[in-house]
Amino acid sequence: MKEILDSNNDEKGAAIKLPPLLIFLILLLIGYGTHYLYPVNIGIRSELKYVGILLILSAVAFIFYISRIFASAKTNIEPWKPTTKIISTGIYAYSRNPIYVAFCLIPIGIGIVLDSFWIIISFFPSIVLVYFIAIKKEEAYLEQKFSAEYLQYKNSVRRWL
Repeated sequence: MKEILDSNNDEKGAAIKLPPLLIFLILLLIGYGTHYLYPVNIGIRSELKYVGILLILSAVAFIFYISRIFASAKTNIEPWKPTTKIISTGIYAYSRNPIYVAFCLIPIGIGIVLDSFWIIISFFPSIVLVYFIAIKKEEAYLEQKFSAEYLQYKNSVRRWL
C-alpha cells in the first residue's frame, strides 16, 4: 500500500476485501439461524418491541445521514475506495466509526423485536471481526495517507462512542 500512496495513485483505499456491512449481515443471519434452531428468548414485553423498531429505523436514518455527509465532503464512504479527506465535524467529532455504531443498532433492534438473545448478541462478534478486517486497515491507511492530520484526529476522538 505504501507504493500506492507514495505515487499519489491511491486507487484502492484501505484495501478492505470484505465489506463491514456484509460482516454484520452474515452474523445477523447466523444469529437468526441459531435462534431458529435453539431459541433463547429474553422475555421482552410487547410494548418494548417498539424500542427495537425505533433502534432499527434510527440506525437506517443515521446511515443515510452519514452517507450524505460523505457525499457533501466529496469523499468515498466505502472503505475499499480512496479517501480524499478526513471528516472530523458533526458526528465525526464524537466517534471515528459512527456508521459501524449504526450497524450495531440493527441486530440489537431486530433482536428486541424478535425477542432473541442470539440476534441481539450477534453484534459482538461483528464488531470484533470489523475491527480486525476493516478498522485496523482503515486506520493504517489513513495514518499513512494523512499523517499528522489523522493522528491528531485519532488522538482526540474515540473509535466507537
